[in-house]
Amino acid sequence: MKTIRVEDAVGTILGQDLTRIVPGEFKGAAFKKGHVITQADIPVLLSMGKDNVYVMELNADEVHENEAAEIVANAIVGGGLTLTEPLEAKVNIIAKHKGMVNIDVDLLMRINELDGIAVATLHNGTVVNENELIASVKIIPLTIPKTTLAIVQKILQSNSVIRLLPFPERKFGMIVTGNEVYYGRIQDKFVPVIKDKLSYFDTTLTEVIFVPDSAEQISEAVSKLIKTNDFVVVSGGMSVDPDDVTPEGIRKSGASVEVYGTPVLPGAMFLLAYLNDKPVLGIPACGMFCKTTILDVVLPKIIIGEKISRRYIASLGHGGLCRNCKEGCRYPICSFGK
Repeated sequence: MKTIRVEDAVGTILGQDLTRIVPGEFKGAAFKKGHVITQADIPVLLSMGKDNVYVMELNADEVHENEAAEIVANAIVGGGLTLTEPLEAKVNIIAKHKGMVNIDVDLLMRINELDGIAVATLHNGTVVNENELIASVKIIPLTIPKTTLAIVQKILQSNSVIRLLPFPERKFGMIVTGNEVYYGRIQDKFVPVIKDKLSYFDTTLTEVIFVPDSAEQISEAVSKLIKTNDFVVVSGGMSVDPDDVTPEGIRKSGASVEVYGTPVLPGAMFLLAYLNDKPVLGIPACGMFCKTTILDVVLPKIIIGEKISRRYIASLGHGGLCRNCKEGCRYPICSFGK
């Protein structure tokens, strides 16, 4: 610490909180310890009766909290993100566009194990809109050793901790199964629900094929649609009833079933298969009347182009129980699918 004239203090680091009192209007810290004094601060300080201030001089191995937060934030971000200016040792990481948050959780853990650095993020796989807050970097002490920042760079080795993956334009075809719909006994309600979910991702429904409970016709429809679309959605016929032959029909098309049955409720009877490396999704009845299901969890990854594995589906059991909130669904601002 040393005392310095206010007029000479531009660019130095304030060593104490400075209280300002405006009768009837304000009483509190006008400037906090650690604030880097600017030219605009000088008249304010003088008006507060501060001709001299205590400032801190950093050692050669020390970095101020604001600068350190900016260094760490720049080091951990990848594409699709922008940073706010550092304020009180914190930098916020903001989405440049709509997309899916991609977090390298192992790298995040290693950064947060370092003394003095705290990085808080949304969950991996969260869908966000433009200008949404995705993460914050906070430096805990007033200064941090340069050696710590060097360790950050060594851990990362040019890899990013946080990226925002944009949603590419996709096309999908849909197959509606069931004698009751095919023969006109009831009106289909699946197509508008699925179309509405996918419209958020700027994904185009190219064709709908209605088929009865026939494994052969389901197979033919899958084979047809997969040729001209990025993925295929098949609705209905996913239970174990004798008339529900959708899984059999998908298999007959030559698709390789990755998983049939998931530890996620709603969505236990969900099926995921691949034909010519393109996803075929079998959607159970819950997809029609439940606001949030397994489909909402996997769709962003499908559209991004991630290959969904059986192991990933198994991992969804932890957090895979929807609480059916009475005040209305708040997904994704909840534990479901996390």
